[in-house]
Amino acid sequence: MDITPPRTHTQTSTDELQMLQELVAKFVDRELMPLEPAVLRRESEGGRYTLTAEEEAPLLARCRELGLWGLDVPEDLGGANLSAVALMVAEEEVARTVVPFAFPPDSPNLHMMLQVANEDQRERYLRPYADGRLKSGIAISEPGAGGDPAGMTTRAVKEDGGWVINGRKIWVSRMGSADFTIVMARTGEGKRQEGVTAFLVDKGTPGFIVEREIPMIGGRRTYELVFEDLRVPDSQVLGEVGRGYAPMQLRLNVRRLQIGARCVGIARRALRMMGEHALQRTTFGQRLADRQAIQWWIADAATRIHACRLMVRDGAARLDAGQDVRTEASMIKVFATEMAQEVVDQAMQTLGAMGMTKEMPLQLLAQQVRVSRVYEGPTEVHRMAIARRVLKTIDQV
Repeated sequence: MDITPPRTHTQTSTDELQMLQELVAKFVDRELMPLEPAVLRRESEGGRYTLTAEEEAPLLARCRELGLWGLDVPEDLGGANLSAVALMVAEEEVARTVVPFAFPPDSPNLHMMLQVANEDQRERYLRPYADGRLKSGIAISEPGAGGDPAGMTTRAVKEDGGWVINGRKIWVSRMGSADFTIVMARTGEGKRQEGVTAFLVDKGTPGFIVEREIPMIGGRRTYELVFEDLRVPDSQVLGEVGRGYAPMQLRLNVRRLQIGARCVGIARRALRMMGEHALQRTTFGQRLADRQAIQWWIADAATRIHACRLMVRDGAARLDAGQDVRTEASMIKVFATEMAQEVVDQAMQTLGAMGMTKEMPLQLLAQQVRVSRVYEGPTEVHRMAIARRVLKTIDQV
């Protein structure tokens, strides 16, 4: 099964990576961090965990000005065509803040579409999507097939000139803003990974029903969708009929690498907060920074952050080289989320009651990491997949 990227990214030198890291770090410190108090206040008062239009517009304009738009978008679509390694550098930096902002467009959906979109779809969807004129979503999980996308039952049946889709999806993100959604549906029989097809469905298409909005921890929201005799023409098939699982898997791999990079950024923020507080706080006549328990937490956090960053960049380099990174992506997903959860928890413990307040970003970071242990495949499913692949090649270990 071919799930490797179909194109070559611009190679990024060490100096270029350093320059990118510094540029994004300055953007985060100067443009995003000042918005944190307002974001935290809205979230603590029960408001939406989001940026207002007035807050987001200058950020998007600043991104265009600095060249922080379409980082891994091909040059012919107006992007910088940076490598996956470079993308992970940017993801790590932007994850240091709880301000809900990401450099557009949404990279995993981009990679899936780049692999299989035809020329007509590139012009109608991919080009305006890469330019920020359209937003996308993807519907994969189902009530009975969450961590097992190969077990999906939503079905598309062929009719003259098109398809009729019936079924249900859940845990779908961005339905409040998506202009189109990539809908995964079963179109054939056979093996569980065969007969899955991707369809491009425009917002407002009859039969495309947003059933409900589901509030999640970490300020996130997902949606449940229902498809009732949803009709789409043949032109909306993304890629080949019955061969949509592999491109979807590529999309998931990119997202898992991103989660790894974001966990590094989250853990870095937690470590900094823990260290700064430990240097200032004195209890029973001794600084927290001088207590062995806190020192070991800090030492272990710094060590595991370093290891996780190396894992992420290695996985990204392999992806850039066109290698199959399913196992590495699973390893990163497991290691990064568990590492970040422990570091954030220890930071909260170090700060004591202050670490429990909604005035601090730690509670949101903790919730977001917790969600990440389920998003894009639960930890247990990834461990099962890692073990299965390792056992197949145990003589090479």
